[in-house]
Amino acid sequence: MADPKTRPQLGGVMAATDAWLRKHRLIYIEATRHPFVLTIRDGTIDFSAFSSWVEQECEFLRSFAAFVGSVLVKAWKESDDRADEEVILGSLASLNDEIGWFKKEALKRGMNLSEIVPQKATAGYSRFLESLMRPEVEYTVAITALWAMEAVYHESFAYCLGDGSKTPPELREACERWGNEGFGKYCNTLKNIADRRMEMAAGEVAKKAEVALLRVLEYEVGFWNMNRRDPVPLPQCTVPVAGATSAG
Repeated sequence: MADPKTRPQLGGVMAATDAWLRKHRLIYIEATRHPFVLTIRDGTIDFSAFSSWVEQECEFLRSFAAFVGSVLVKAWKESDDRADEEVILGSLASLNDEIGWFKKEALKRGMNLSEIVPQKATAGYSRFLESLMRPEVEYTVAITALWAMEAVYHESFAYCLGDGSKTPPELREACERWGNEGFGKYCNTLKNIADRRMEMAAGEVAKKAEVALLRVLEYEVGFWNMNRRDPVPLPQCTVPVAGATSAG
């Protein structure tokens, strides 16, 4: 089986993920160039907003870890390439370090992890991930969602490290966790897995995967919105994933 990291586009046809990002460009930009992200990049962020993000991430990571575990199970049952399992296992392994980092950041800010209450956006996003853990949700759909989630963080935080950025020194470590080249390569590997699966997916599965991408982007925008000091309405998801109830 070809290494997904080196798999070319077949016949010059645009990969499914690229086509989706072009089609849904506006909401992708909204997720990866959100005002919360821009305030980090230009150095004007309210540090209480960043603390709010850390707090809610500590809560959300519990759901995210369970979701990644469910993607591994789906890969074991459905994947055509056993290398997928190695990629997802690597993701689970790195989550242990990530959770430790967030705990450290929370303690630095005097947070009591046992007293964190999930905000509406966090709870809704967690319910959405739980819906993707159901056995009837295809691996292709789940891996697409995982790729989208990781890609948004990479694109967002890499932008905070790019030329002309004025990211505060205190936040550079956070930005480097997701904005580094290695994390970008991991995201690209997930992208290639999703594209490979889409090449063999039935039309109905392809539609579900695209909807999952849109749901992720909407919830990512909502998660950023939650941490702004000038509250804005949460995005309303209008297209449900087949077999799942609305989590927003």
